[in-house]
Amino acid sequence: MVGGTAAHYENFPVASILLPPAMRSHIAAVYAFARTADDFADEGQLSHARRLDLLEGWRERLHAAARGETAIRPPRTGEPPDTQSLFLQLATTMRVSLLPVELFDALLSAFRQDVTVHRYATWTELLDYCSRSANPVGRIVLRVAGYRDPRLDQWSDAVCTALQLTNFWQDLRVDYSRGRIYVPADDMRAHHADEASLSGTRMTEEWRQLAAELVSRTRQLFQDGRPVCDAVRGRLRLELRATWLGGMRILDRIEAAGFDTLLRRPVIGSSDLPWFVWRTLTWRASRPRAVIIA
Repeated sequence: MVGGTAAHYENFPVASILLPPAMRSHIAAVYAFARTADDFADEGQLSHARRLDLLEGWRERLHAAARGETAIRPPRTGEPPDTQSLFLQLATTMRVSLLPVELFDALLSAFRQDVTVHRYATWTELLDYCSRSANPVGRIVLRVAGYRDPRLDQWSDAVCTALQLTNFWQDLRVDYSRGRIYVPADDMRAHHADEASLSGTRMTEEWRQLAAELVSRTRQLFQDGRPVCDAVRGRLRLELRATWLGGMRILDRIEAAGFDTLLRRPVIGSSDLPWFVWRTLTWRASRPRAVIIA
């Protein structure tokens, strides 16, 4: 499960040893599709029009793959050399896992938005973006694993949105240097937080208070989605628990830093492994039921 697009793919479970082996090639195919589209959207050397053109070409290939069309089409200028094999694998993944093309269309709509939208007026607007940039990936992972349950989708959406937001709070300075601010403008006004302060060497008190509120909201989303980690089985359960714990761990690090992420980006490293093992072993599970379609 992942925190979506806009160059925030740290949480994508690509070939994770925790995933069931049968899922890995399918998840890798989805990742390759999304990662390349993300690169198109973020390619600062290209004009907006050229980036949107590349994304439209990617959408055309996607729909051809969804229709089962396998005719060889050489890569267009700007596409990676392995484009044909990428979409052949994606077509197989979509067919085997019964993945609706609408989930991929939602991702592409978020990538297009990354090209044209660099500020968000309200929390509602930001959540709408996350609903397309992050949530479809969680639903794809569930379907690749064979799960079809609206409750799981709802819980997954909450976790994926929380992961995406966590990445934003990690990367306030990085995103600002790229011309983007994901903090809603009305929240900035409410806290008298000036966006120009993000280019400084420390967080102002106004930004600290705003970041504390944003982290609190994000924690609640993680809690709202926590049941998804208990409603699946086997290795996927471990994968989702580790992902959930990782997101919360980052929020803990942001809080421990006094909500100042301008000079040091909170990360998770190998030294965190014992903590992950302990927290996974001592996880207190709820036991909601899910519907599985093999």
